[in-house]
Amino acid sequence: MKEFIRIHAGDNVVVALKDLKPGTEIVLEDGRKVTAAQEIPAGHKMAISDVEEGGDVIKYGARIGNAKEKILAGQWVHVHNLKTALGDLLEYTYEPVGTEKGENAKATKPQAEATFQGFVREDGTVGVRNEIWIIPTVGCVNNVATALAKKANAYVHGSVEEVIAFPHPYGCSQMGDDQENTRHVLADLISHPNAGGVLVLGLGCENSNIPVLKPYLEPIDAKRVRFLVCQEVDDEMEEGEKILRELIDQAAEKERETVPASKLIIGMKCGGSDGFSGITANPLVGKFSDLLIERGGTTILTEVPEMFGAETILMNRCANRELFDQTVCLINDFKNYYKENHQTIYENPSPGNKKGGISTLEDKSLGCTQKSGSAPVEGVLAYGRRVQTPGLNLLSAPGNDLVAATALAASGAQIVLFTTGRGTPFASPVPTVKISSNSGLADRKKSWIDFNAGTLLEDEEISDKGEELLRFVLEVASGKKVRSELAGFHDMAIFKKGVTL
Repeated sequence: MKEFIRIHAGDNVVVALKDLKPGTEIVLEDGRKVTAAQEIPAGHKMAISDVEEGGDVIKYGARIGNAKEKILAGQWVHVHNLKTALGDLLEYTYEPVGTEKGENAKATKPQAEATFQGFVREDGTVGVRNEIWIIPTVGCVNNVATALAKKANAYVHGSVEEVIAFPHPYGCSQMGDDQENTRHVLADLISHPNAGGVLVLGLGCENSNIPVLKPYLEPIDAKRVRFLVCQEVDDEMEEGEKILRELIDQAAEKERETVPASKLIIGMKCGGSDGFSGITANPLVGKFSDLLIERGGTTILTEVPEMFGAETILMNRCANRELFDQTVCLINDFKNYYKENHQTIYENPSPGNKKGGISTLEDKSLGCTQKSGSAPVEGVLAYGRRVQTPGLNLLSAPGNDLVAATALAASGAQIVLFTTGRGTPFASPVPTVKISSNSGLADRKKSWIDFNAGTLLEDEEISDKGEELLRFVLEVASGKKVRSELAGFHDMAIFKKGVTL
């Protein structure tokens, strides 16, 4: 295994691939030798040339911040001597890259057909699971939903895999856009193809009650979606159990069919990142994204605050001017959200990120956006809106793991790819594939990690690893359970933006 990596020829830092002791000498590709002046932890940065106070520190071929003081070659570069160089709202110019005169790039050559075994729904969408979901319209009935799921799992048979409740605290005491966001996300999940049947469980007096929610669901498949208002029945447990048994019996007859990979919609998210995330796991997911898009599939990238500092890379890959303008709004609207709430826009990265070697938001964002691969941006989605255009899409959602992963599912993703350098057991409403950035994490947390990208540090080719990840995702889409599913984890979180009454 190599001792370090220089990601881009223009970088003035390298990333240590293992702990470098003081006095360790490294040899760059041009023959220059640099000696570590102090211990450089694995995943962290070492300067390979002097950087004057206020000068740019370059990684990924781009600025990741400015030096707080003069940094000498061989010194550790981190939060103690590096600060963000980002400002607030910025002016952007559309400079298309990978497109011709702002039009879509030329189509790639046809790729070998890829298929999976999925559940084809009446509306033509395809699920990768055949579960029964209980979606509460309001937090007041969360415990009822959970109790019903526990009881109904005794009746699972046929192709039905599990009955799952998705409790949440919202649906009432909300106003304006905040309430609208909740309604859209609930409607999106009720319509999700991974659910072979859905019980929409309401209380009756909430703002987002069932009669209010139904117009968001049109057209409604009455065989697949059923409704229960707890205040309108004598015994909600008895009535709910009856409905769930009927939904299970109906869904149990559904069988998997061979469908093309073009029917896949895959969400892309990272969390608990480290200094290797932008070198291994995130570029690997970017490679996967390109491979799936070449086969007609769709990927969705989110975490808008973790695009700050790398947003121009995405903007200049927009397929046309309209998408560029939408992406500018995507970025600036989120910055304004911070400002309106009197918060610092660049209060990032997290303590765990810093411990892993990420020093500034630019450092994090340039690594984070590696997940987008190289395809043109074909769609920009508001929070709670469903994907319409095949190819790479950008989705408005925060960086919070549970909120962002739920937003990806609500936008139509049947699977979420989640890269991590530090690990997490969380799940989302859909299968959540945990991809480790380093082999140590994969070895240590076998109950969390589904796929190890750390082998890329051991001279494995990213093209081969990308094909391997594509095959793995097709297996998951065909029914292979991921670690969080085996553990019985299913999480959901809605983005809260407004006041609570």
